[in-house]
Amino acid sequence: MRQTNILGPDDRTPEDSGDAGLKERAQEFLQRAYRLQMSGHLNEAIESYKKSIEVMPTAEAHTFLGWAYSFLGDYDSAIAECENAIELDPDFGNPYNDIGAYMIQQGELDEAIPYLELAMKASRYATPHFPHYNYGRILERRGLWFEALHEYKSSLDLEPSYTLAKDAFYRLQALLN
Repeated sequence: MRQTNILGPDDRTPEDSGDAGLKERAQEFLQRAYRLQMSGHLNEAIESYKKSIEVMPTAEAHTFLGWAYSFLGDYDSAIAECENAIELDPDFGNPYNDIGAYMIQQGELDEAIPYLELAMKASRYATPHFPHYNYGRILERRGLWFEALHEYKSSLDLEPSYTLAKDAFYRLQALLN
């Protein structure tokens, strides 16, 4: 049985024969997909994320594909892609936080908490302030305002310019005074 490859014969370069070439090609698709997503071309972005995964599956590509699905309101597919990401790299924090955020959107607050906690403990995570903010959202919805304030503050301690956490912190602080 012939293996399908998304690269045509004219698209291959000599370095594509090794992992470094495949990784570079997958990264190109990933970057293209991100640009497409940010410009509002979601269907094209999804196709480009899928091409990146076809070339070389990465936790990042699965996570970002999930993020694109979330833009369409398809949280089940978004969560499934994040689960694929976790399977590839359990140390990567983004998919845990994203699953938690998608569950919050679906009103599944209790189910979101373990994922946010795992995101907070992740060893590889460029935006560790996100899960604190998201956990604060859950606590605030439950009327646990001081605990929510603490999580918003934790988010700001990690990233002082994070606008969503800053707005939530000051809004809640004003309500409590």
